[in-house]
Order: sequence, then structure tokens, then C-alpha cells
Amino acid sequence: MKIGIVGNYGNDNNGDEAILLSIIKQVTSTFKINSNEITVFSNNPKQTAERYGVTSFPLYYKSGNAVKTFFATYKNNKRIVKTFDFLIIGGGGILMDLYKREAPLFGSYAMMAKNSKTPYVVYGCGAGPLSSDLGKWFIRYMAKHAESISVRDPESVELLKSVGVKEQVLTIGDPAFSLRQSSTEKSEIPTKIGITAVPYYNAGYWPEGNPAIYNDYIEGMAKNLDNIAAHHNVELTFFATKFPQDADVTKDIEKKMIHKDNITIIDSNLLPDDILDVTAQQDIIIGTRLHSLILATCTETPIMAISYHHKVNDFMKLAHLEKYAFPIGDINKQETLFLDAFNEMKENWSATIENTKKLSQELYDESMNGTEQFVKAVNKK
Repeated sequence: MKIGIVGNYGNDNNGDEAILLSIIKQVTSTFKINSNEITVFSNNPKQTAERYGVTSFPLYYKSGNAVKTFFATYKNNKRIVKTFDFLIIGGGGILMDLYKREAPLFGSYAMMAKNSKTPYVVYGCGAGPLSSDLGKWFIRYMAKHAESISVRDPESVELLKSVGVKEQVLTIGDPAFSLRQSSTEKSEIPTKIGITAVPYYNAGYWPEGNPAIYNDYIEGMAKNLDNIAAHHNVELTFFATKFPQDADVTKDIEKKMIHKDNITIIDSNLLPDDILDVTAQQDIIIGTRLHSLILATCTETPIMAISYHHKVNDFMKLAHLEKYAFPIGDINKQETLFLDAFNEMKENWSATIENTKKLSQELYDESMNGTEQFVKAVNKK
């Protein structure tokens, strides 16, 4: 059996790598195959092949402009897609056109599969933003010819319907929830807090840099964390899911803080299993990156979120934790957001832990149900 996977992998974003790891585990478990029967299209084929024991080819072939790149990629990779029993397009937030390339790029793989008579599924993705006519057309094409299409939250379902997708869209949650682990015992009272940040409007990372917005964000983070440290004996551990960019942000936050005695910055590239280890050791995660929140939930660690993107809001709504989701623009306006949430969690600590365990199990079960799509696709070959 030969199975292909395509997504935004090999890009040193360990949230996306967690998704890839989870899909590989789901595929090998479902079909009782070895990882060397899987092919992944990656931004870094050598790294991906070595890390997961799969075969890997370039995600795209850059050739002058976007149109030439599209056709070069199609020509080179269609011959590979043709050999698959089926193709998985996903997961991650790839059903979008924010950076202009995603919808045409992943849409090209749907074309390769359709024209090669290779069944494919769109699996556990996030949708949006979608603003261009071309981007919407590619998304409709992907959905129309897929054996099934599934997304990670109800808001993505509604967005796809709004751009003209007529096919049934399933909600299965993020594939990374299948990485769930039995939790380590939490402290009798919360004392260990893990934090992730993102280079929000940082000119070296964001599509459009804005120093004032970035500074407002890191100041707000520093003030809110200082308020917790001033009122409670806590250990603060910064870690990154996108390295080194996120680690650099945490250093900027730390510089603006007053209470620095119990701060640790993990200044290294943490792979998904490493991130799971870190989140398991914490009592609470304050996460900006979506997959820091997802992997924390996998280890049954309570969470609060800084909503820098609609996908964070969508997840917290799915988890019924909207009251612990703080708009990123409010962080520097309200300096006790984290403290107030921490106090509420601490006051009801046993219930907080129990509710997190239930949430973790529910999301795991939902993500594993998604593997039924694989079996149906194979049966179409």
C-alpha cells in the first residue's frame, strides 16, 4: 500500500509537525503498515524523511513566478501522486489564501489526484481567511472531487459553505488530538505555568510588520504575567512551537517584566514529543499558538488563550472555554486578565482538572473517528 500526505510540513513549525506525526500514527495504525509506505510532500524533504522514516519529495518547485511554479509542481509531483492508493490533503490551516499560495498549491494536489484517478480526502483542516475569487475556486474544486472533506471546527464548516462548497463537511477536530497521553499528576494548587508567544506584527515574521502593535502585545503579556507573579508563588516557563521566532518573542517579553526570579526560557527547537513533555509538567498553559493549546489539552493540562487569530477563538469555543480566551488587543488594556483567570481556576482546581481530562478524552475520540475517511477512500481505488 502507498499513501501520500500533503500539508504545510517541514517548515520548522512544530504545531504542524504535531499534526503530521499524528496523521502518520493514524495511518500506520489503521492500515497496519510501516512508515516507509508513506510519502510526504514537504518544505524540507530530507528532514521529514529522516525524522519520520517516510519517503519525502518537495512540496513545490519554485520556477520564476506563481503560475510557472504551479505548473512545475504539477508536472513533477503528479507522477508520484499517480502511484498512491490514496492521498491525504491536510491537516492544518491550509484552506486559506492569506499568503496567496495555499489555496492554489494544495488545490493543485487535488487536481493531480483527480487526473490520476487517485482518491483523496481533505482531512482535519482549518479554513480561512478566504478573500480572493481564485482561492475560493480552488477550495470549491478540492471539496467537489474529494472522497470526503473534514475540518477541525464548526466555524470552518460555515466558512466553506459561505464560499460555495456544497458537499457535506464533517467536523472531526484537529488530528493532533490523537497524540493524547495519560496525564502526570498536577500540583495540589497550580504553581507551574507554561507560556507560548507569537511574533504578532513583528516585521521579521508577520506579512505586514507594525512595531507599535508588536510592542503593545509584548508589554501586555509582561504586565499580565507580572501580576500573577506578584500575587502567587509561581514558576513561569516560556517555550516555543515555532523556533526560533517564538523564542525571540519570549525574550522580549521577559525583558519587560519586573518579576524575573522564577522565569525559565526554553531556548531550543522542541519537537512535538518534547512539547508534550513540557506541557505535561505544567499546571496551566497560557498559549498564543494554537498547537500549544492543543498539545496541552492532549496532556490534560488546563489552558487559557491569547486570541491572535480566529482559529484560536474557534478552538476555545469548541472546548467551551471562551471565558479563558483573551483578545490579543485587550492584553495591554487589562493587566489582570491572566491573574483573574488563574484565581478562578485555582479556586475550583479539582473541577478544573477534571473538566480538562474530560475535554481531552472527548477530543481524542473525535479525532480518531476521522480515520474512517481513510478506509472509505481506499475502498474507492
